[in-house]
Amino acid sequence: MAEIIDGKKISQEIKDEVKNKVEHLKEDGIEVTLAVILVGNDPASGVYVNNKKKACEYTGMRSVSYELAEDTKEEELLQLIDELNADNSVDGILVQLPLPKQINEDRVIRRISPDKDVDGFHPESVGRLSIGERGFVSCTPAGVIELLKRSNTVIDGKECVVIGRSNIVGKPMSMLLLRENGTVTICHSHTKDLREVTKRADILVVAIGKPMMIDASYVKEGATVIDVGIHRTGEGNKLCGDCDYASVSQVAGKITPVPGGVGPMTIAMLMVNTLQASLMHHGRV
Repeated sequence: MAEIIDGKKISQEIKDEVKNKVEHLKEDGIEVTLAVILVGNDPASGVYVNNKKKACEYTGMRSVSYELAEDTKEEELLQLIDELNADNSVDGILVQLPLPKQINEDRVIRRISPDKDVDGFHPESVGRLSIGERGFVSCTPAGVIELLKRSNTVIDGKECVVIGRSNIVGKPMSMLLLRENGTVTICHSHTKDLREVTKRADILVVAIGKPMMIDASYVKEGATVIDVGIHRTGEGNKLCGDCDYASVSQVAGKITPVPGGVGPMTIAMLMVNTLQASLMHHGRV
């Protein structure tokens, strides 16, 4: 039976570390500030934004919230982002996705200053990651790296397979594993003989977006399996991941559960990025 990598515990450790650093900055008269923009009334987005506010409160950061109507025009949102870019009291800006259909997400992401892009989605942030420069990394993949490191999983020299090539998880995940000296393969919907590829993996990161698709037959004995997926399925609307946990946990050496694995790490890493933005803003790094 696989060892469980506890995302709740590890995310708590990270938030406590951030809290300590935020307190030291306050002693120097610096208040770390995150601006969060929510457009519309998507229930899941509302929950995510609320969790982000709670994390700010816990770590001692100031959070400024903007809740805009579903029919907000793109120009109004872009104008608000321009104001926040220019606001010297704001360190990080987060626009909760998805956005209503009348708003172009790509245009919005590009409008946020790369120095305040705590989600790590701006093309400049992605470019910095790809050439090894310091910058903001998308929170979910950054959280996966912390889960691996803090569970004493060696990445250096290991065969790493990422299933999924999204801009938010798959691509940055592969670059981060490469940065840690992993040997990286990316799989996707056109990959032939998927099982043959995944069964080579010492570290398997599953971000495919299909409930319980990956079972034990895809996993090498003793591999570390990170399940990025989150879905509600079946009776009782239970949460599950992209992996069939009951099956995979029988062969994996280590595994993240759903819920309680990668999920809590995303918000913890947002706090890390916001702290980093403040340190950069105030010339502390």
